[in-house]
Amino acid sequence: MDSSITRGLYRDITDFAHSTPTWFQHSFELFTEAGLLIFGALFVVVWWRARSGSSAAIAVAVLAPLATATGYVVSESFKSIVDEERPCRTVTEAATSLAACPPVGDWSFPSNHSTIAGAAAVALALAWPKIALFTVPMALLMAFSRVFVGVHYPHDVVVGLVLGAVVTVLFVKVLTKPAGAVLMTMRGSGTGVLAWFAGPGRRVGAHRKV
Repeated sequence: MDSSITRGLYRDITDFAHSTPTWFQHSFELFTEAGLLIFGALFVVVWWRARSGSSAAIAVAVLAPLATATGYVVSESFKSIVDEERPCRTVTEAATSLAACPPVGDWSFPSNHSTIAGAAAVALALAWPKIALFTVPMALLMAFSRVFVGVHYPHDVVVGLVLGAVVTVLFVKVLTKPAGAVLMTMRGSGTGVLAWFAGPGRRVGAHRKV
């Protein structure tokens, strides 16, 4: 990957990062990792919410973290092919990165954090559309934070977001129907744990007026 594409923008963002208050810098350093935990918690919330819905709804909720994990695997595979060095090591004229520069061999393109963020944001939105108002801005901020702390070029995070989103949409589209069939079977299973995981589903006529 030609890192000169966004080299200047990377330098501008890291210079800006160093001009901000220390507490603001630390907030971004924390958020770049804490965002992963927040997405993890949201997967649980969305799954719990979908347990009382249709088989398709619970299928999408269950597939959400799996799609995100798949996005990460695809991103990591690209890293081994592209071998782009981290900007915190190669852009010597830029300000020192706020976060520790990853070791040699932990390549820059694409950004795994951004891929996970893009995948998680879209996966959660597919399971619960209204939550996109929270997850999409969060994914964008999380991606930006990787440049802000100095460990990724802007093009690393943009490609990561797009890659995660595309992988998730394809993954969910292909697997929702078979996953829904499996979960329907689990709902009728005599095994308590499986039935509990799949949830009770939507009762026919539950919302019908008497």
